[in-house]
Amino acid sequence: MLILDGKTLQYDRAFTHNGMSYPANWLRLTTLEEKQAIGITEVPDPVRPTWDQRFYWGVDNPKDHAGLVDLWVSKVKEIAGSLLAPSDWYVTRNAENGSAIPQGVLDRRAEIRTYSNTKETAIRDTTTTAELAAYVTSAAFFEWEPPVVVEEPAEEPAEEPAEEVVEFSSSSTTSNFGSSDSLIFE
Repeated sequence: MLILDGKTLQYDRAFTHNGMSYPANWLRLTTLEEKQAIGITEVPDPVRPTWDQRFYWGVDNPKDHAGLVDLWVSKVKEIAGSLLAPSDWYVTRNAENGSAIPQGVLDRRAEIRTYSNTKETAIRDTTTTAELAAYVTSAAFFEWEPPVVVEEPAEEPAEEPAEEVVEFSSSSTTSNFGSSDSLIFE
């Protein structure tokens, strides 16, 4: 930010100093030394406070905690519903004609409901908007899958490559290779 006589100067704007008019492009075209020669100083831009608008009206002005709890619990239910929806047809088919639901599907549906219940409880257990914001923005809130355990494959001893033998047989036809019954390439 550029300051002259206590006023902020803006690039691409004309200004006047000590009775002299400077064109709009003057600040862009001059060196720092030329700017300093007429009294312009460069200072860092002020730090503007920020806040997460999902949880605060302004700096240190939190939104109603109870209302936010209801909102985030409904968001969790919505996410759980969208994760359950692709397998709902298994449940419908089971209700209509008694077809079995695969155990893997039942397990995943139960897992989703467990995650949802855990998240809803964690949200309801917060007592301040700051606590709620910390939980909802944490990695735990976004976790809907069990951790993947990657097992390293056991190293097998390197084997010598086997010698490859290719056979061509000509039962009753002749080939361009001659009249032998089979050819062996090593």
